[in-house]
Amino acid sequence: MARKMLKDGELEEETNFDYDLFVIGAGSGGVRAARFSANFGAKVGICELPFHPISSETIGGVGGTCVIRGCVPKKILVYGASYGGDLEDSRNYGWELSEKIDFNWKKLLQKKTDEILRLNGIYKRLLSNAGVKLFEGEGKIVGQNEVEVTQLDGTKLSYSAKHILIATGSRAQRPNIPGQELGITSDEALSLEEFPKRTVILGAGYIAVEFASIWRGMGSTVDLVFRKELPLRGFDDEMRAVVARNLEGRGINLHPGTNLTQLIKTENGIKVTTDHGEELLADVVLFATGRAPNSKRLNLQAVGVELDRTGAIKVDEYSRTNIPSIWAVGDVTNRVNLTPVALMEGTCFAKTVFGGQPSKPDYNNIPYAVFSIPPLSVVGFSEDEAIEHTNGDLLVFTSSFNPMKNTISGRQEKTVMKLLVDAGTDRVLGASMCGPDAPEIMQGIAIALKCGATKAQFDSTVGLHPSAAEEFVTMRSETRRIAAGTKAKKNL
Repeated sequence: MARKMLKDGELEEETNFDYDLFVIGAGSGGVRAARFSANFGAKVGICELPFHPISSETIGGVGGTCVIRGCVPKKILVYGASYGGDLEDSRNYGWELSEKIDFNWKKLLQKKTDEILRLNGIYKRLLSNAGVKLFEGEGKIVGQNEVEVTQLDGTKLSYSAKHILIATGSRAQRPNIPGQELGITSDEALSLEEFPKRTVILGAGYIAVEFASIWRGMGSTVDLVFRKELPLRGFDDEMRAVVARNLEGRGINLHPGTNLTQLIKTENGIKVTTDHGEELLADVVLFATGRAPNSKRLNLQAVGVELDRTGAIKVDEYSRTNIPSIWAVGDVTNRVNLTPVALMEGTCFAKTVFGGQPSKPDYNNIPYAVFSIPPLSVVGFSEDEAIEHTNGDLLVFTSSFNPMKNTISGRQEKTVMKLLVDAGTDRVLGASMCGPDAPEIMQGIAIALKCGATKAQFDSTVGLHPSAAEEFVTMRSETRRIAAGTKAKKNL
């Protein structure tokens, strides 16, 4: 024990810890918090499971879900799949292509693996350059200020820390149906040895819609099975309908209002039965049915950390748990489960605890992107959310048009844009776009909404011509006005 002198002359004991901060989990949020805390002068340790593209309770890797088995490899596959449609479209632009165009899945897969290995190494170097000590092994909490790390050889190391941060993320879940062991999750989908010619996907969120686009773009037959009327529950209903039309237009078979009841292995593939009595044959069945927080093996109950019914760690608005020395960021808290949000939470944590700048994460106007083909991107409220949050009338502006590229290629696939405006204040409350380059465009729109932009300011902005993006500053006539007091529709 060390002692420090208080103002009134009394002595208070102060503990000497091995670390000022120990982080469990070296994904996006954990690495950001560790690096920024170290930059503020903290002595920081961090632990992460050994690397593998497919995660489990005992394997993971520095970089976490986003880098190794999430956003980055997914986007690489989306790029690869997009060439399928582009090659078709290129013929009307004068490109002479043979009728047969081969796709080499294994080549793309190796390129993807090379990239995530490169990024895994970069994340390790970022930690090292910041002076953060990295331990490879499984971490758990054994006291309010103590962490135990089990190394690869089974050796257990114990370290004390003034603050402990949990950033262990989440993991894909499987539905409890007969034959569920025959299906795969997004982890395995990103590392399949053979390209599947016939695929069935259960789910209608980000992962389901994105993999439907990926596999269809590469030539697979795709059946997308989901319980609601439209995919992407929680997004704007009008934009969800646009995505559904585009998926069908690209040749994906949609099965709304449907669930899977059983998977059976046969000589011809996996036989999939639905609750409507349909039978589908597949080489691969993907379960895209949600994720659960990685909190089971952390020993949290033993030290009194409170969890919700899903296993997510409960935190306050500064990311602190009910135990003052223990904090949590990212998907393990099940707040807004996006990589940039975990980065924001990690930054705010470091500023609050070590930077002398108490900072709360701001969850307003977070932009989202679904990398379907073409992609959907939104920021701010959906129409139903805007109705709930507006006291007066709501103005809806929409634009639907053929992108210039499609007018020559002949592809029948419209871009759709939408703005939601508070009639009383003229403030833009939400923006949506489904079409090529939507995420790239929406990042700029997000800045405008963060600054409180009005429709008049959108209208006074000079358009960038010729571009699809200029439509956002040329939607002068309202499509409809929704009167104050109107009830929002039930999300389909």
